[in-house]
Amino acid sequence: MSDPSDTPDAAPPEPGGLRALRLLVTALTGVMILGVLVVVGLLVTRLTDRAPVLPEEITLPDGTAPLAVTSGPGWYAVVTGDERILVYDATTGRLRQSVTIQRAPDGE
Repeated sequence: MSDPSDTPDAAPPEPGGLRALRLLVTALTGVMILGVLVVVGLLVTRLTDRAPVLPEEITLPDGTAPLAVTSGPGWYAVVTGDERILVYDATTGRLRQSVTIQRAPDGE
């Protein structure tokens, strides 16, 4: 009769260091998955509903092209290509103020 330990299906015993390494890799994988989920969750919660509320349509003076838009409490501003900053009222959409941007002297 043959010994049961001689069968090819029996797995050799696992070294203690290899078992610890496998547990550490499994734990690291779980921590990384949890970290990615936290980062995605933070991005979703921080970036939603943070956009400034602007009117559907902005009427700029003839011949002006917008370069940038920014907003504040109760106003928004449009920087135009003809070196002006146009400040509009956020509720009415009417022009509040126009500021001409002065160019710096050459050499500065």
